Amino acid sequence: MACGEPPRHAATLNTTTGPEAPTGSTLPPNWAEVLDVAEALDSLPPVTPGGRRAPIDHSGRKQVGHVSFYSMSFERQKMASGRRFDPNADNAASKTLPFGTTAKVTNLENGRSAIVTVEDRGPALDGRVLDVSPKVAEQLDIKERGVAPVVVAPIAVPQPGGGLKPGAGAARATSEELRRAAEVAATIAR
Repeated sequence: MACGEPPRHAATLNTTTGPEAPTGSTLPPNWAEVLDVAEALDSLPPVTPGGRRAPIDHSGRKQVGHVSFYSMSFERQKMASGRRFDPNADNAASKTLPFGTTAKVTNLENGRSAIVTVEDRGPALDGRVLDVSPKVAEQLDIKERGVAPVVVAPIAVPQPGGGLKPGAGAARATSEELRRAAEVAATIAR
C-alpha cells in the first residue's frame, strides 16, 4: 500500500484498550507515549547500517541506503523467518532490522513510499538496506532501474525480551498504520 505523508497529528489515538486494541501487542496503553518516543527517534539523523555482519538494530532509528528487489525466481522459496516468499506481499529483507519490524520505505528520488514487513535477511551487497518484493518495487517505482536510494523508517520494532518499541516511522504514521504494525509484528515475532 503506497502511503502519502500524513499530517503529524494523524496518530493521536489515545487508547489501546477495548475492541480497537491491537491484538497480541504490547505497545504502551497510551499512544501519546508512543508518539513521544517516535518523535524523538524521528528527530535523529538516519543511520547507514554496517556491512554484512552488522548487529540487529532494535533502536527504531531511520536507516538510509539503497533498495533493490527480489527476482520472481524466489517465489515460494523459504525466507529466513521460515515463511515462504510471496512476490505479491509487502515483505522485505534487512541485514539489521529484526523479523516482524514494520517500516515505511520512501524512495528519495520520487517520494513514493510503501509499508513493508521484514521477514528475511539480506541484501548481500554493501550499501543496500533492503530487498523488497516485486509488489513493493512497483509501489516505489524502482522496477525499471532495479535500485533506488531510500529512507527506511521503522514503525514498530520487536524487542529481544518480547514487546514492541515504536520506531521513527510511528511519528508520522496514521493510527491504522500503527495498529496494523503492532498486529503484524506480534504475529511474525512469535
